[in-house]
Amino acid sequence: MKITAVLPARMASSRFPNKPLMPILGLEMIEHVRRRTEMSKAVNEVVIATCDQVIKDRVESFGGKAVMTADTHRGCIDRVAEAANYLTGDIILVIQGDEPLILPKMIDDLVRPMLEDPAIYCTNLVTKIVDEDEFQSPNAPKVVIDKNWDLLYASREPIPSRKKTSDDSFLKLKQLGIIAFRKEFLDVFAKLEPTPLELIESVDMNRAVEHGYKVRMVLTEGQMIGVDVPGDVARVEEVLKKDSFLKEYLK
Repeated sequence: MKITAVLPARMASSRFPNKPLMPILGLEMIEHVRRRTEMSKAVNEVVIATCDQVIKDRVESFGGKAVMTADTHRGCIDRVAEAANYLTGDIILVIQGDEPLILPKMIDDLVRPMLEDPAIYCTNLVTKIVDEDEFQSPNAPKVVIDKNWDLLYASREPIPSRKKTSDDSFLKLKQLGIIAFRKEFLDVFAKLEPTPLELIESVDMNRAVEHGYKVRMVLTEGQMIGVDVPGDVARVEEVLKKDSFLKEYLK
């Protein structure tokens, strides 16, 4: 079974323009993510999906692979779905290009349920939220799940409601930009009409839920700091300085 990781990246981020090529400890962010993804033994191929020639050129200058996509996609999954038309793979991974702290083990965690159970056609990594500021931040998509760990709803607002519970009496979870699709379901997802809750919350996976599909959420460990705004770069650099993988892929 071939597993292909696709990293969507674009320069026109409203919160952080030119973000993919922002240097982090001297190396562009998209290159951190690409090289760390390649370290996963589960992944057979890593490809950047972008609408910006400057990103494609930079990735290829490092020996990476990139494909050009349209600049009209609302969300990253639609960009990956277009790129997947030019790629092969039984399972397509969506790995956001702004997750420079991704660990190979996280990718292994993501794909394991699909390798063990052919009935699961989509998985999404989540981590526990332990910081109140992050729980309140609109940059962190929060999720609620059912008893089988399938997604019920995702929001950039703090959920579930805290009106009738104490801070630590429920599991607070954050969706990561790391998703796995069986290729055939990615094709289905890309053809689904965008949904009201997807657009209101600005979270792609609500589209699947609103159309009646299940998304298995997978809990993983590790410190993940997505680079959403310029101030996140310094936080990521402090973590990377202590990262055991950094020296290996900066050789």
